[in-house]
Amino acid sequence: MVELGVNIDHIATLRQARLTYEPDPAWAAVEAQLGGADVITLHLREDRRHIQDRDLQTVQHACQVGLNLEMAATDEMVEIACALGPHMATLVPEGRQEVTTEGGLDVAGQLSRLKNVTALLREAGICPSAFIDADPDQVRAAADAGFEACEVHTGPYAHAFHAAAGNFRRPDLRQALDRVAQTGSMITALGLRFNAGHALNYANVKPIAALPALEQLHIGHAIVSRALFIGLRAAVTEMKQLINTAAHPYTTSQGP
Repeated sequence: MVELGVNIDHIATLRQARLTYEPDPAWAAVEAQLGGADVITLHLREDRRHIQDRDLQTVQHACQVGLNLEMAATDEMVEIACALGPHMATLVPEGRQEVTTEGGLDVAGQLSRLKNVTALLREAGICPSAFIDADPDQVRAAADAGFEACEVHTGPYAHAFHAAAGNFRRPDLRQALDRVAQTGSMITALGLRFNAGHALNYANVKPIAALPALEQLHIGHAIVSRALFIGLRAAVTEMKQLINTAAHPYTTSQGP
């Protein structure tokens, strides 16, 4: 079964727009779980633009499913992660001027440093995951660095899907999906967990969710956007149903 990780950062974005106390990301974590989320994801950025340090504890206390902390590979963030003890820590690149994460982590370019980071995380009982582009060199480097999972950056696929209006006769869209699929196969062949995420939404998620050996999808913006109209619990349920249908196309509610 493909698990759904719901990123609740943008609940905090709305709160920080007024520098107030609501909406509380912990409330979002509860609603997302009631909607069927298997994992709650939150990203503590170095500039604290949305999730704040205090949110880590409140969300963790509200979380009855897996907790995934997205973070940069800095000494500060590693110390915070080891103290918090999430189930998984996904290392991502960060740029102060970026609106959202713009690409995968260059594991190959900082292999020695990341070996030390993954060792610290594993010692703390945390699964280290790398957010990487669909690049064989980065997959091999992630395995060498001691990561246990790789989250493949699906942004290029999502942009190709939008440009092609979902028409898989377009070679650029087929190629973008194939790159994710081939990267996933390489990840699992090296004994790592295959996760994926970024820019996935209700229109483009099913071809990704249908990929073999995929374990988790991490989705945030699309779910929070949909929640504005139907509520977070229902938005998570809708996404979960799409993923389940794609991953298990011959299973129905009536049973076999």
